[in-house]
Amino acid sequence: MRKHSCMLAAAIYAAIGIAVAAPATSLPAPIQALETQGVEIVGRFDAPGGVQGYAGVLQQKPIGIYLTPDGKQAIVGTMLDAKGANLTEGPLKKLVSKPMTAKNWSKLGQSSWIADGNKDAQRIVYTFTDPNCPYCNKFWNDARPWIKAGKVQIRHIMVGIIKESSAGKAAALLSAKDPQAALQQHEQQHANGGIQPMATIPADIRVKLDGNKKLMQELGFFATPTIFYKDSNGIMQTVQGAPSAKALNVILGTR
Repeated sequence: MRKHSCMLAAAIYAAIGIAVAAPATSLPAPIQALETQGVEIVGRFDAPGGVQGYAGVLQQKPIGIYLTPDGKQAIVGTMLDAKGANLTEGPLKKLVSKPMTAKNWSKLGQSSWIADGNKDAQRIVYTFTDPNCPYCNKFWNDARPWIKAGKVQIRHIMVGIIKESSAGKAAALLSAKDPQAALQQHEQQHANGGIQPMATIPADIRVKLDGNKKLMQELGFFATPTIFYKDSNGIMQTVQGAPSAKALNVILGTR
């Protein structure tokens, strides 16, 4: 009886177009071929035109995949209707973007970061920061109006990847008695070299730096600053490099 109930539920879901997780054993050959190329299949959804839609992730980016009716070919891309409406965006947001945001935002929160700004700020932004990065310093300076207004807290996930002294400086900041004050002083004196690097990095701080670097690479990024924020729909977005004035208003919100 239980088996029949499960089968009936699956049939109902398929009939009304509810997106469901795609069991690995049921994936057609073209979809399995995409998996061998690094695509993670996270679910499937009904699509018009007799094709079956699949939601995938490649290098932390959601992608739409459409299996042809004969099951022999897969098409990767965006499906539009006759009016130009995006038919892929909705399923990807439900199956990929929202779960991925929750997962990766949690990982960012569990990393080793230094807070800059009001702890009760409504908007939180994460950024991978190298102490020797001039573009990180520019972002720090450009963000001052929002920080001073108390509307945003920027959490600097410290990494040491640019120069030989980067790891030592990042360690000094993380080890400081008041990391937030140390970061502020460092950024204000950035042109003169900023904080002095630690000659020997303590084992516990090394673990934190290694974890931050691993997370950065896991998310598919290798340069600083890499900035993470949530858009108006609560979906995590990223910006690499020092943001333009226009981008700052998107990332940090209105002043």
